[in-house]
Amino acid sequence: MRIGMIAMSGVRVVNKDLAAAGLTLPQFVNRGEVVASLPSLALTTLAGVTPDDVHVEYIEASDPGNDALRTDFDLIAISSYTAMAYEMYALADRYRAAGMPVVLGGLHASFTPHESIEHADAVALGEAETTWPQIVEDFRNGGKAGLKRFYRETHPGTYDLENAPMPRYELLEGRPYNRITLQTVRGCPLDCEFCGASKLYGPKYRRKPVAKVVAEIARICEIWGDRAFIELADDNSFANPRWALDFVDAIRDFDLRWFTETDISLADNDALLSKLYGSGCRQVLIGLESVNPDSLQDLDRANWKRKRLERYIDSIKKIQDHGITVNGCFILGNDHDDEGVFDEVREFIERSELLECQITILTPFPGTRLLQRLRRENRLLKEDFWNQCTLFDVTFQPKKMSVERLEQGIIDLMRDVYNEQQFTARKRRYVEIVKGLMRDGETPEAK
Repeated sequence: MRIGMIAMSGVRVVNKDLAAAGLTLPQFVNRGEVVASLPSLALTTLAGVTPDDVHVEYIEASDPGNDALRTDFDLIAISSYTAMAYEMYALADRYRAAGMPVVLGGLHASFTPHESIEHADAVALGEAETTWPQIVEDFRNGGKAGLKRFYRETHPGTYDLENAPMPRYELLEGRPYNRITLQTVRGCPLDCEFCGASKLYGPKYRRKPVAKVVAEIARICEIWGDRAFIELADDNSFANPRWALDFVDAIRDFDLRWFTETDISLADNDALLSKLYGSGCRQVLIGLESVNPDSLQDLDRANWKRKRLERYIDSIKKIQDHGITVNGCFILGNDHDDEGVFDEVREFIERSELLECQITILTPFPGTRLLQRLRRENRLLKEDFWNQCTLFDVTFQPKKMSVERLEQGIIDLMRDVYNEQQFTARKRRYVEIVKGLMRDGETPEAK
């Protein structure tokens, strides 16, 4: 039995003006290239729970509409994110027309099951570590006719990461990845309105046992050696401070460089901050979302980020003074954002001296409370907009400005903060921070 696991990825922008501007902006291109080249952790993880007597091959679809079909498989499994959903459907249709059954899964398929099943023989909903082995067994026993239309978890959002399999990292060997993905936690307690992952993983914040994470890192290093740069596929790695300290202590002996996502409360954890640089952490991505308190109101269920807003700048400085760059993420197009938001964000970036920043547009992904609300308010520009769920395209009518003003404003802001001069200045600033620590006779990990 042979299974082809196909990953569809890449960074795209539908807005032609923004796409054209982005091609000239070093920081935008740099992060885009990193994201575009990340392998699918979901598929390598499912390969890890596939029976040993089943041959699995990992494939990346570079041009889903024109790539030659591999006809030497018995079953095809495809995973993608929302912006590539239509391409995923088209590729699935091609395989099915060629006589090969297709299973779709992942975040998008989980939230659009009835849409996805129109292009598949089966859809895996939610976390698939428990359902994938059943899919394989049903197909082994009954072929295409043996597949159920939908495979759902018995208890969604409760999968114990104690049982997490070792991803089949060897399937990626020989490919030119600049980062390898690894997951340590699932979920985020903040439960923001725009976040789909919180809905997929449920309300429970789950942590993988540190020993399992260490084993996965060891496997990555075994394959990639000192070339390994790890990107944690987490929504909030440090939401549990005690676990975070145990994790960082456990990986200090690896010669790693790594990146992750967390929240601004990292600045409150002096013990963790003192160890991050020494463990190989070089950057944390933090969702600041907005500098307007009204825009932060009700963004998460407890207004946690709004309560933290006044400490944003001090927290950013404290984290960066420990040699860890902060990639501050901003969302534009919130209901309280008027035309002054672009200057407000630009000025905040300058005052905070953020070493990295990410400018995005509010995006109503499937499964989110945001999408439900915009539909109720009849503010979606069109119903079929999955290809525009890129974080850089406008899909709804903003409240306090026109669509055109939001589009042009983000282009102008990106030109201001992502240009060559700013990109170079940020790199120099980081070098000076590290040099300053050394001049003071302190290593970043001891600061």
